[in-house]
Amino acid sequence: MSGLAEAVVDLGAIADNVRTVASVTDTALMAVVKADGFGHGAVPVARAALRAGATWLGVTSAVEALALRGAGISVPTLSWLHRPNDDFAALITADVDVGVSTTTHLHAVADAARRLGVPATVQLKADTGLTRNGAGPDEWPDLVTWARKYEVEGGVRVRGVWSHLADADVPGSPGLARQVRTFSEALRFARAAGLDPDLVHLANSAAALSAPGTRFDLCRIGLALYGVDPFGATGPGEFGLRAALTLRTTVVNVKRVPAGTGVSYGPEYVTGAPTTLALLPLGYADGLPRATEGRAQVWLGGRRRPVVGRIAMDQCVVDAGDVPVAIGDPVVVLGPGDHETTAPTAGPPTVAEWARWAGTNPHEILTGIGARVGRDHLQERADVA
Repeated sequence: MSGLAEAVVDLGAIADNVRTVASVTDTALMAVVKADGFGHGAVPVARAALRAGATWLGVTSAVEALALRGAGISVPTLSWLHRPNDDFAALITADVDVGVSTTTHLHAVADAARRLGVPATVQLKADTGLTRNGAGPDEWPDLVTWARKYEVEGGVRVRGVWSHLADADVPGSPGLARQVRTFSEALRFARAAGLDPDLVHLANSAAALSAPGTRFDLCRIGLALYGVDPFGATGPGEFGLRAALTLRTTVVNVKRVPAGTGVSYGPEYVTGAPTTLALLPLGYADGLPRATEGRAQVWLGGRRRPVVGRIAMDQCVVDAGDVPVAIGDPVVVLGPGDHETTAPTAGPPTVAEWARWAGTNPHEILTGIGARVGRDHLQERADVA
């Protein structure tokens, strides 16, 4: 551990998760590596996922897509969120598929392609009920008509039609069936207008694992890629996913204090008995949400111990009770949850638990782990054998 804390990323777990999802879906898989691979490191995660059988990569922005290309990763890649004045020429030159949701964006992409003299490859996104990005039913006909016009002229190739689900992680949600129907109608319209997309995709992690009717040609896996159950299990859950990230640090200060000692700002926490306090060099700038105050725990000295007092920007305090603690002792802030098959509190807390303590989702916890936390990527066993 070269810094104050590190996130250890098991690339073997990433690979196993790709294989696990593939065994369920029987479709092509897109590994979603946006937000620096959900905080795991986009480039090493992408390489591990591709070695395991993923054939596509998905990112949010042109910056993310071009970073993959700069790292020598040339596989099919979709970038789906842009401003109309983004540098689409760079994406076209880098052979990145551009997700298009409005005619304004489509015109900008087609204009960049015309100036380059190279056709742009686009994937048209329909809004089927998430009410976020994508063309809704009123805008879809215009988007499809323009896309077909540009395709006939040779400036654009429509490779894909796709959408995104709103609540696939809610078992039995009636909204899922509605979205599938709306998507199917959008697809029929596109084909009737003369488009012939090679790639049709709708399913995210939750749908890929549980809703066969959403899978089409490809499934986009984000949370499942990183080993987090999209249905909220705090351990591997029914699908056997392996969490890839462990966040760990060491104790940097120890104090033995009497009852009645205030801890951190406020103080909002006062010790109820003589106890030992251990200081950790991690705070909300490193991804520990302040909202977890009074609930968060870490793994110290072979057991879970509570984080007490307010979490500061750079540090937090753990009440170790009478457990012997010394400066330099290892601490696991969140772990892979392998213990969950036996007893929920028999090991380090998981990202799902941290999310529950913070009242948020695991995505926010993972992507919130700050840049000053070093990443240590453990290679797949096959790579080091």
